[in-house]
Amino acid sequence: MAARRYVDVFEAYDRFTQGDKVQEPYWDYNIVHSTAVLMKDRYDLDFGGNIVPEDQDMADNLFLAGVDMLLETGIYNIDLGRVMHIDEDELYEGIKMAPRKLNIGHGKDRCKCKARVGNSKKRPIIQGGPTGAPVSEEIFTSIIESYADEPMVDSIVSGVLETVDGHQVLTNTPWEIKATMAEVRYVREAVANSGRPGMGI
Repeated sequence: MAARRYVDVFEAYDRFTQGDKVQEPYWDYNIVHSTAVLMKDRYDLDFGGNIVPEDQDMADNLFLAGVDMLLETGIYNIDLGRVMHIDEDELYEGIKMAPRKLNIGHGKDRCKCKARVGNSKKRPIIQGGPTGAPVSEEIFTSIIESYADEPMVDSIVSGVLETVDGHQVLTNTPWEIKATMAEVRYVREAVANSGRPGMGI
């Protein structure tokens, strides 16, 4: 039988709305935990003191364990509190659809992100920044500049403003929108100040 197409965002939403209702703590501490322990035993996963496996058999088993875990647990939607399941054909069709390369940024500051295999000699893309951590608006631009000033950093991963115009940023309020717009503006100013205006964010 031919593999079905990958699951797009519309089908995923429909499946989530019809999926099993699960409380988030139960998902985190029961379903994910118990399945991870099961996969560790099933695939004889033991990294010892090396948390990044260099052994090809171990890397292959880790991938297969991840596939099995996804198929058994499904995917949890925090907002809906429901679980969507996919089958193996849909999973591999989705992997086939994943891009193999990606251009990040533009102009002279653009970097090319390509798929790497295990133990690759190819240099990985380096992303620098506070990575979603809360940052004071007084030092936000300076912090981003400090990353952009490093030649080895290829792109920026922004932080999150604690306040905007002195106002606390609260979820689901207009201040959240204003803060997001300010973050983008501050990051663009910072990379421009560092002489790398085309850096990807």
